[in-house]
Amino acid sequence: MAAEIALNPTRLAIAAIIGLILLLVLIIQFKIQAMIAILIGAIAIGLLAGMPTADIVNAVNDGIGNTLKGIALLVGLGSMFGAILEISGGAQTLAVTMVKWFGDKKAAWALGITGMVIAMPVFFDAGLIILIPLAFSLAKRTKRSSLFYAIPLLAGLAVGHAFIPPTPGPVLVATMLNVDLGWVILVGIFCGACSMIVAGPVWGSICGKMYYIPVPERVAVQEDFDESKLPSFWTILGIILIPLVLIILDSVAGVVPAMAPLQPLFGFLGEPFVALLIATIAAVFLLGIRHGYGLDELEKIMTKSLEPTGMILLVTACGGVLRYVLQYSGLGDVIGNGVASLSLPIVVLAFIVAVLVRISVGSSTVAMTMAAGIVSSIPGVAQLSPLYLACTTAAVAGGATAFSHFNDSGFWLVKSLVGLDEKTTLKTWTIMETLVGVTGFVVALVISFFA
Repeated sequence: MAAEIALNPTRLAIAAIIGLILLLVLIIQFKIQAMIAILIGAIAIGLLAGMPTADIVNAVNDGIGNTLKGIALLVGLGSMFGAILEISGGAQTLAVTMVKWFGDKKAAWALGITGMVIAMPVFFDAGLIILIPLAFSLAKRTKRSSLFYAIPLLAGLAVGHAFIPPTPGPVLVATMLNVDLGWVILVGIFCGACSMIVAGPVWGSICGKMYYIPVPERVAVQEDFDESKLPSFWTILGIILIPLVLIILDSVAGVVPAMAPLQPLFGFLGEPFVALLIATIAAVFLLGIRHGYGLDELEKIMTKSLEPTGMILLVTACGGVLRYVLQYSGLGDVIGNGVASLSLPIVVLAFIVAVLVRISVGSSTVAMTMAAGIVSSIPGVAQLSPLYLACTTAAVAGGATAFSHFNDSGFWLVKSLVGLDEKTTLKTWTIMETLVGVTGFVVALVISFFA
């Protein structure tokens, strides 16, 4: 490409602004599917910036290929893992056991922790539908507002869905920033735990006292489970921890001299797709076959679980296209110089970009994709420490979670399941999501000071 065109900061900045505005207008005004809108916006940026069409094609191909090779297997395996956990009653096992341990007075904490653990392998929507009956049963038994228990559950689900791999969001961002998932898990657990406490039991208690919301007369629930037939709590917890522990051990073995002889072994077992494959195989035998499911039934369940992953992968891949267009056109240099002139930390920039897209578009996946694409195109990001990049990943996740409102499908799902009106949903759910996002970002920012 022509150097004088590619290095013209004014033209590059104008191209970026027009392309991103076009992307948002296509999604918000014309309701164009996010994948197509992102692809159109990325190509428009390249053309307006003066990139030769051959370079744009290369950016598209590199963006899709390099992005998908890091997450395709993880998203697929995670979906199958979550489906087996769901049909076996594993989520109910965790919730019921935790509530028994904590007791009715501290059941809100049990629901928050359970939601956080369940949302790592299970999609947010599925986790909510599976566990919301327990929140309602507790509210009915204690004669409290259902928000007292629903908000902590929602906060836990939101935290697990946003901050902690193998859920797709942080995996996507970590892949685009090329950061070790072990660091992302460690930072994500810390940020997520703090966020769950603030937005869950604390905010849930406030909401429960401010708004009395009775248990809905008609609620979408699954069949009641016979507790005697549910899988063991320790079995469920052990299977869920398999990928997390293996990935973390891989990261630790790389920095602890005493573990150096085991590094090749942990390097293989801790490879994210290997760790998740082991967990999925364990789930097939310990939660599927041992509980009466035949291999043909499990095959159908696991195949069906892959249906929603296509959209996730395509939107993510197009986010990779946006990243490579920004990088190949030289826009990354412009953004990097702009950030340097403002003395704005990368972690803060990542959060702000994610928040702006989240408010505009509503989709947390799109917000994570765009923020990660922009940040990863900035020169020098690859040289940052793994801990700092993990904090940046958490900041993107926080920004993509905050300020859920009418353009977010989660807003309407919560409204309908919990039985709220729009105004109350804004005053409870929206504030809860914002507390999750902002708290996670603040914790990540504090940790980044030590990176």
